[in-house]
Order: sequence, then structure tokens, then C-alpha cells
Amino acid sequence: MEIHLKTPLNKDETQKLRIKDTVYLSGTIYTARDSAHQRLIERGSPVPLEGAVIFHAGPIIRNQDNNYQMVAVGPTTSSRMNPYQAEILDEGVLAVIGKGGMDQKTANALKRNGAVFMAAVGGCAALYVSSVKKVKNVHWLDLGVPEAIWELEVEKFGPLIVAMDSTGANLYSKK
Repeated sequence: MEIHLKTPLNKDETQKLRIKDTVYLSGTIYTARDSAHQRLIERGSPVPLEGAVIFHAGPIIRNQDNNYQMVAVGPTTSSRMNPYQAEILDEGVLAVIGKGGMDQKTANALKRNGAVFMAAVGGCAALYVSSVKKVKNVHWLDLGVPEAIWELEVEKFGPLIVAMDSTGANLYSKK
């Protein structure tokens, strides 16, 4: 099934999503990798996390006089965020986008919070960047361009495949 959602998400929407659903997002999403996840836990968030979507990605950015343009954005390996993801989901995040799946602790947090993990296809950075309409803001640029939190306005961002849903179903599981 193909589903179009607007951010911020709500639990009624994310709890209806099932593995193998194809999702397209419009609204605001945030990139975050290892360093940003660690700082989110240590310092709190510079962005609202309730209903938020976090994309495990390190974008390529062109900067002309602090006018940021995204050149490419593709998923990074999500398992690197396993130490932090459950706690961040408990702060209200309802969708995580990445590559390669996540651990059981994160799966439990998805279920507990009515959230989902959606897989983005590696190698499709040019496709995904075409859905980025604007770089709205950047947070924690001191972490470096790939590790900063990039606040993106997107339209029909996808395709994303629900790989772990709020019922505990997991495309990566051999059960």
C-alpha cells in the first residue's frame, strides 16, 4: 500500500503502518547521525521531537554565504544509532528513516511508542534530494556537516518502506 503522510506525524497514523507499506512524507524531517544522537540525549533537543521524523543521513551540502543547498542525501547505517535510538523514540519521535534495520531495544521502543522504522534505499541520494524543497535550518554545525541536525522541508519524500512497525513486525527478522 502507498501512503502519503504530513509531518509532524501522529500516533494514529504510525500505528496503522505495517511492514512493506510504501510511505512518502511531506513537511519537516531532521537528519541526525551518531554525534547528534549522543548530544540529543546529553543536552536535549534543539528541535521539537513530538511527532518528529529523524533521517539517519549525512548530507552533502553546498554553502554560499550561509545559504545552504542540499546536493545529495542518502541513508546511513542505522545500527550505529542503536545505543541512543530507544531513548530518543521515548521523547516523542514517531518515525526513523535509515538503512539496515535496528536492534531489539529499538524495536521494543517502536512498539512502546507506536512508532516505525522506515528503510530508505542506499544509492538513491539524488532521488531523495529531489524531494528536499528547502533547508530550513541547521543545528549543531560544530559537529561537522554530516553530523549536524539538518532541518529539511520535504515534499513526497520517498519511497520509504516500513521495515519495522509498531506491532513488532520486522522485515529484517527471520521469524
